Amino acid sequence: MTPDTSSDLSSKPVAARLPAPTLGAAPAPGAVLASTGVSERPSTGRLVGIDLARGLAVFGMYAAHVGPDPADGGPLGFLMELARGRSSALFALLAGFTLVLITGRPHPRTGRAGRQAVARMVIRSLVLIALGFALTALDTDIDVILAFYGLIFLAVLPFHRLRARTLALLAAACALVMPQLLHVLRLSIEEGDWADTIIAADPLARISDTDGLMELLFTGEYPVLTWMSFMLAGMAVAKLDLTRSAVRVRLACAGGASALLGYGGSWLALRLVPHARATVAAATDGDAAASAWWSDTVGYLHDDTPAAWLLVGAPHSQTTFSILGNTGVALLVVVLCLTAVDRLPRCARLATPVCAVGMTALTAYVLHILAVREFGMEEETGPALVDLLAHILAALLLATAWTRWFRRGPLEHLLHVSTLPARLVK
Repeated sequence: MTPDTSSDLSSKPVAARLPAPTLGAAPAPGAVLASTGVSERPSTGRLVGIDLARGLAVFGMYAAHVGPDPADGGPLGFLMELARGRSSALFALLAGFTLVLITGRPHPRTGRAGRQAVARMVIRSLVLIALGFALTALDTDIDVILAFYGLIFLAVLPFHRLRARTLALLAAACALVMPQLLHVLRLSIEEGDWADTIIAADPLARISDTDGLMELLFTGEYPVLTWMSFMLAGMAVAKLDLTRSAVRVRLACAGGASALLGYGGSWLALRLVPHARATVAAATDGDAAASAWWSDTVGYLHDDTPAAWLLVGAPHSQTTFSILGNTGVALLVVVLCLTAVDRLPRCARLATPVCAVGMTALTAYVLHILAVREFGMEEETGPALVDLLAHILAALLLATAWTRWFRRGPLEHLLHVSTLPARLVK
């Protein structure tokens, strides 16, 4: 998640700020972004477009968890499939934006203020890791992402002073290299017992009754090794000035190019590389393998993963193609949200409740998991579409009411309070 990203920028309720011009930012995936040559002088202000993008990501997450099955087909099934994996990637990208806001935007804080900002991020990361494992202990069918986000924050924090171009190139390097490294490491884990030795010695694994750091880094659904690319891209976003229309246009083009490289590249590779598609089909559901270039219906592989899997572009496949595709989609969503609230005042007013959900994303996420724990997922409590609409409506009503009077959501406030000891840093 990307909790409390904008609370450091304004104390007014969201409804009082939405009609104003939007000030925001968004990068491109690595080399694509680096080639845009855009200005690195972002303006400060309430990032309403970012709140809108985060709110949409919350609803995408709801759709993935309790929405109708994409296999049902039709326009609704297609929409549900679009939400799977891509909403998590959007969250990760916006989390990188959060990091830069906290450590100083437009210019990184230095001296004591800089050390305190870093301390705040470290505390936030530890709290998110603890909260993530606590939610995982509820034993829902949801793969809770908070602990992964917390560790990714710690992994990318040392790079917060880098320029946008450097961050973009670093994100590109991670997208190109880390999936292959993760593939090799997972094969090594399957064939050896070194991972079991590490897990046995990991106090986090014992406390949480999980695989601890091994799961967060390598074997989980959101491994740090591959998902840090999204957060690095988001950090590059926050270094840019999206008050300029030309910058937004270039980034939209970069996002489209990245999505094309990711999903289009996977589509071509699975058809041009000899036996690739057949190998993927043999390792998964043969019928779903035809959509492995973009759809999560292909399933997940953790054991006996063939090398041909690296050509898959499905959102949770942890491949270079999937990272490029997901990053491109995330960039397009961010740019569209920023442009919509900037150019269309009526859209900004209508989007007020969704922006309110974006402002309280951590609270909305945790309450959603608690609701799933209490009432179940998908068809367990009633028609999936009804469940999804109920979750969305509840989030809209609660967030709108809360942000009318408070600048932070309840859990966002507690997270902020937990970072107050950072003021003691000299």
